[in-house]
Amino acid sequence: MAHCEQLPMAASTVDTVLTRMRILDTTLPPRDGVAVFNRVYLTVTEAVDRHIDGGRFPDARSAIALDVRFAERYLAAVDAMEDGRRPPACWRPLFQFRRHPGVRPLQFALSGINAHIGHDLALAVVDTCRTLGCEPVDLEDEFDRVGDLLVSLEERVREELMPGPDLLQIADPLTHLFGSWSLERARDATWAAARALWALRRLPDVAAEFTERLDSAVGFAGRMLLTPLPD
Repeated sequence: MAHCEQLPMAASTVDTVLTRMRILDTTLPPRDGVAVFNRVYLTVTEAVDRHIDGGRFPDARSAIALDVRFAERYLAAVDAMEDGRRPPACWRPLFQFRRHPGVRPLQFALSGINAHIGHDLALAVVDTCRTLGCEPVDLEDEFDRVGDLLVSLEERVREELMPGPDLLQIADPLTHLFGSWSLERARDATWAAARALWALRRLPDVAAEFTERLDSAVGFAGRMLLTPLPD
């Protein structure tokens, strides 16, 4: 497989985005919906960083670029919300419901994962290809390895945020919600979307419409994941 051309990198690094996420972790209230997602995303970004440092990515430079571009999409949405600007549709449900008492931590985590993988990851692949002067196929190994770490994140979310057996009455609807969304299916759809967006890069109007519809569809799914549940 061909690797990406060695072009200049952007100023942001994995350490830069990790610092931003750690600041959010210390400043947001623990039960805030954005804080819940930020904690789980911080965990997986730290894992990616360790894997890069340990030489577990075949092309570390491409892995770093993809990881940074991916994180920047989430942090840009947070910045938009904090500045009073309109964030992407995929993130709006989480920002709107972040303090709703009827929404459980698991739902916040799933809604954020849905937005970040279903929308941001596809655009991050395109961003990375433009940064490095390569094609999506050149990033497939890095995409797959990041995806494997995200699957482990989903398992961690299930273990840490699902209620225990003493709360089965609450867990029943949560189990239904958890089963209605699949990270594996979302990852497959994201790779297809990234390839489509790259193929459409010379048709900016069509690419913009595709991106807008992807954003709206992912936002709709995120809103369903945040359906308030009874106590």
